[in-house]
Amino acid sequence: MFDNLTSRLSGVIKTLRGETRLTESNIQDALREIRLALLEADVALPVVKDFIASIKEKAIGHEVMSSLTPGQALVGVVYQELIAIMGGDKSDLNLATVPPAVILMAGLQGAGKTTSSGKLAKWIMEHKKKKVLLVSCDIYRPAAIHQLELLAQQTGADFFPVKDGQKPGEIGAAALDFARRHHHEVMIVDTAGRLGIDEAMMQEISELEALLKPIETLFVVDAMQGQDAVNTAKAFSDALPLTGVILTKLDGDARGGAALSVKHITGKPIKFAGVAEKLTGLEIFHPDRMASRILGMGDVLGLIEEAQRNADQEEAEKLMKKMKSGKSFDLNDFKAQFQQMHKMGGMSALMDKLPTQFSQAAQNVKVDDKIIHRTVGIINSMTQQERTKPEILKASRKRRIAAGAGVTVQEVNRLLAQFEQAQKMMKMMNKGGISKMMRGLKGMMPRMH
Repeated sequence: MFDNLTSRLSGVIKTLRGETRLTESNIQDALREIRLALLEADVALPVVKDFIASIKEKAIGHEVMSSLTPGQALVGVVYQELIAIMGGDKSDLNLATVPPAVILMAGLQGAGKTTSSGKLAKWIMEHKKKKVLLVSCDIYRPAAIHQLELLAQQTGADFFPVKDGQKPGEIGAAALDFARRHHHEVMIVDTAGRLGIDEAMMQEISELEALLKPIETLFVVDAMQGQDAVNTAKAFSDALPLTGVILTKLDGDARGGAALSVKHITGKPIKFAGVAEKLTGLEIFHPDRMASRILGMGDVLGLIEEAQRNADQEEAEKLMKKMKSGKSFDLNDFKAQFQQMHKMGGMSALMDKLPTQFSQAAQNVKVDDKIIHRTVGIINSMTQQERTKPEILKASRKRRIAAGAGVTVQEVNRLLAQFEQAQKMMKMMNKGGISKMMRGLKGMMPRMH
């Protein structure tokens, strides 16, 4: 998402070679580059002005340590300001109230309120171990009510049924009574949105807020809105006592402006980020980690957490034991590695969190995650003998496998070539050749260019 911004900011280091301290004259070009980078990322102009002024104030006269170049020192200042503009420390969900703790979801139609309600229910159930009730007050879109009901079924949360003709206020009051009687600890209320700000919508959600007295009123905003997100955020902030923000579609092609603008405009912290379509694709927003990613330093902590949360530790240990025993890495193991990648959000999601200097994928390489599914499909078309002894795969067998997987023989050959590279890498890793293994990583990845 932040590719262009990252590229621009990384160029700042090169503009200050040979300087011993940061001064107003020698950082002018760097500040201009940062300003352009932020504007191109669709950050709101008032935010850009304040951001640049703050960097200038803190950078001028900044002594450069002997171990740093002035460019690196300036990036250090930018890093701290990026953290500050996105909210400083991470902000946790507040559920400290007499049950049920009501969470009101607000935002425009299409921002992802309903999906985020389902994701949030799953997150609360898994991380807070609370009993959750999902409620839809969107009487204008029957599809939204049905969607929330399906999300409740998928997450294991309870769903409050809506009767025909009920008004949002009636639904809210009845749901609150239901939640109290059935000992729900959290009640998440999805509200109606519009394509744009209008008085009727604001009046309705304000009345719901007054009735339900939510402990959390979360503004859901699409990261791809850019400058429009600022106006929307301002309108909702003026109408409601917001407590936080959920930024959706951070895994898309957004330029990042909303992430850097919405806290400044609303004064409320970004609490969660939607990073994938699946129900587990909701993460606590860490300003420091996001700042690190923007500056090309990656989010290694996030990557480790993702691995701990989704990777199959038992499967990984089994593979390591197999390798240590001298047995060879086969196509079953190859398939298992791709399935692990898929669990962790796919190859592109992993690459997005790696530091730029450690991953060509963060610069010029694109990874098609659909190829992972195709790879697994090809291996599934093989017999167990073929998977454990790929050397027996001759022309006739390859034709049969290609037909079974619905691909060409060339794609089967490509997979086998990638497997051979992966096999070599596993041998290197088993012998302790980590640096050699890292150099071979690019060849293992499917369809990278």
